Amino acid sequence: MIDNRRRNDHRNQEDEIYNRVIEIKRVSKKTKGGNSISFTALMVVGDRQGSVGIALGKGLDVLSAINKGKGRAIKDMFTVPMRGKTIPHDINLKRGAAQVLLKPAPPGSGIIASQSIKLVMEAAGYEDLSVKILGTNNKMANVKALIEALKELKKYDRQN
Repeated sequence: MIDNRRRNDHRNQEDEIYNRVIEIKRVSKKTKGGNSISFTALMVVGDRQGSVGIALGKGLDVLSAINKGKGRAIKDMFTVPMRGKTIPHDINLKRGAAQVLLKPAPPGSGIIASQSIKLVMEAAGYEDLSVKILGTNNKMANVKALIEALKELKKYDRQN
């Protein structure tokens, strides 16, 4: 009886988490018996209150890749600093081929970014900011650069 309650509490906690698929790819590799086909799913999860995580799930079918990605992203969640519903300050970060520029925006302006970046920001709980991606169109590289930029943000302190 107690185990069922714990299991249900865990399910309810997972239901509250916002999760979205950023990208699904069909990948194949050459083997002795021919081509081996599998799938990868780039997932983003967040609580819309300042915690976000991304991960890549791999599986033989799309559903297992999504579930693995979601589980790994939940494990990799971290908190991001917020100033109201935007970021505390400007940041410019280059990671690999992707360069990301984040700027705070006034209330009501929304998230000005590409769809993959917008999904990450919504999962984190941001509502107003402007993002510019330079260098590459690769969604995985762009999202990883964005996550690195979010980790570099300083906490907002009202006393300063």
